[in-house]
Amino acid sequence: MDRIVDIATDGHHLSAHRGFLMVERDGAEVGRIALDDVHAVIVHAHGVTWSGTLVARLAERGAPIVFCGANHSPVAVTLPLEGHHAQGGRIQDQLNASKPLTKQLWRRIVSAKIVMQGSLLAARGVNGAQAFPFMAARVTSGDKENLEAQAARRYWPLLMGADFRRDRDAAGANALLNYGYAVMRATCARAVVAAGLHPSIGIQHSNRGNAFALADDLVEPFRPLVDAVVDQMLRAGVTTLEPTIKRRFARLIAFDLRIAGEASPVSVAAQRLARSLARAFETGKPELALFDPPSPMEWAVAGAPDLDPVRAFDDA
Repeated sequence: MDRIVDIATDGHHLSAHRGFLMVERDGAEVGRIALDDVHAVIVHAHGVTWSGTLVARLAERGAPIVFCGANHSPVAVTLPLEGHHAQGGRIQDQLNASKPLTKQLWRRIVSAKIVMQGSLLAARGVNGAQAFPFMAARVTSGDKENLEAQAARRYWPLLMGADFRRDRDAAGANALLNYGYAVMRATCARAVVAAGLHPSIGIQHSNRGNAFALADDLVEPFRPLVDAVVDQMLRAGVTTLEPTIKRRFARLIAFDLRIAGEASPVSVAAQRLARSLARAFETGKPELALFDPPSPMEWAVAGAPDLDPVRAFDDA
């Protein structure tokens, strides 16, 4: 079972021993998880140490280590240098992708994100949701009219209230969103590397200092899943991150999405999307394995308390 390992307080040491990720504090073991079960490691604490062997073993399995700042937003990540037997050729195809192709790919990604946003609003019974499918249909090559931003300006007040502002450095709802997005970004980064692509070479995001550029492109349609969880939390009066709250975000990697009529968990949906992108770079055809938006009932259960796919190591 894929599990998120969350390290939230100082003083822990992480190492690998006989197929397990070991967590120690003051020389005593506080937990262990089979390396094959680790989907990603998310580190918030700044006094954590780890062994080089652990980093290598996780890289061999394609499991990223994500280091977060105080706002729970990623600031660094470790990823394997080799992720696919045809990696060299695929990265070359990625580098040689034409502008018309990347613009068409971005159009499809933005359109899918806006459809997801409208679907979530409709499931919540929000007046104004009906505009989003029309906006998604209007997205052009490269999103020249920046409909992604236009949709966002409508979306956040409708979902979170008129006073909400998306601010990555703010606490409360924004910190919850940051953590959820970190989980999704780690999932997409893992999928990108497994598909033989380079995560820093984006199709739209192109900041030279962003090692997540391609992962940030592919994560866009997945973001509303995190938004749905945060919306549920705010309705229940939850505004701070605790181990039980982190578990609800981690459950999203197992949430089923429909692709061409087949159900796939988010972790697999990300892999299928990344593989389809690799094929698009190879063939020059802007075809992506994008998922259908959840039904109203599925939106209602997204992120609900359930099984525990996250192991949190903190003082809570």
